[in-house]
Amino acid sequence: MKSADQHHRNGSLRDSRATIMDVARDAGVSKTSVSRYLSGEFKVLSDDIRQRIEASIARLGYRPSQMARGLKGGRTRLIGLVVADVMNPYSVAILHGAEAVCQQHGYTLMLCNTGNDEAREKQALSMLRSYDVEGLIVHSQGRPSRFMYDLLESNLPVVLVDRRVSGIEVDLVGLNNRQACRAATLHLIERGFADILYVTQPIRAVSSREERHTAFLETLAARPDCRGETLELAALDDEAALDHALAAFMSRAGSQRKALLAASGVVTLQLVLALRRLGLTVPQQVGLLGFDELSWSKLVEPGISTLAQPTDEIGFQAATRLLQRIATPDHDHHELLLPGTLIVRGSTSA
Repeated sequence: MKSADQHHRNGSLRDSRATIMDVARDAGVSKTSVSRYLSGEFKVLSDDIRQRIEASIARLGYRPSQMARGLKGGRTRLIGLVVADVMNPYSVAILHGAEAVCQQHGYTLMLCNTGNDEAREKQALSMLRSYDVEGLIVHSQGRPSRFMYDLLESNLPVVLVDRRVSGIEVDLVGLNNRQACRAATLHLIERGFADILYVTQPIRAVSSREERHTAFLETLAARPDCRGETLELAALDDEAALDHALAAFMSRAGSQRKALLAASGVVTLQLVLALRRLGLTVPQQVGLLGFDELSWSKLVEPGISTLAQPTDEIGFQAATRLLQRIATPDHDHHELLLPGTLIVRGSTSA
């Protein structure tokens, strides 16, 4: 138990401003250990030391002085986060997880939204480099582009999120797409849906979409009693084209129960709206399972079954990996693929 004097001392530190030496004394570690923690050099610290430093930082309300640290070490303590679509809930969750790590270790996160546009990607990189960011977390379009090759030439530490880019060898953190789509497809089959339409945005050259689609096809290939096909949506807002394709699928001959498997949250939303326009009930007439757990998934009757991605954890791990890469730039590149979680609701009832 801390003495009254210790409590008073900690309170005084909160009232003024705790220093790195205050954190070191409170945690019972060296100033060097605290500096390494703040720089993301986690591998050189034991779990016990890291936890003591974390507790002291929280207890003392320690906030690193970015200006002082920058002047001393020639570092800006800035991290760039480039996302393809800031309106996508996936991007928001990634931001939340990454920001938690940056705040914890004294970095500031700068967000750039490219709107799935290659020209804006290039502008984002130019802007971030002008601020001397120390590293980048990138959720790109997923296709090779001048932007990605410029990244390689910049020698900035980079971690990709969700999507690999052909010819670009950097760290990646994302969902285990094959495992997740296999689990989703098997769930539909086990619930008695043997005629499945896989609905996705254009697949070509986007690694996460390719992996999910391949897993869907492979899972169905192992089940000759089941049937499946793929619908690629050229434009999400083309309601007439989507309604026509769904009507054709539903009118196809056969006694097998039909289901829709949506490859992303934005696709799930369009399917829910289309089913309402067509007057089709879920799951009586057609089952529905969608990638991504969205806030409204449980509110739409009878509840939408989803394959939830650990998006917050993906962002957290991406930022953690980037700080490690900044501290030790010569280490081999790695991929971290996290498992998804199947959340079963009424839309896939047997």
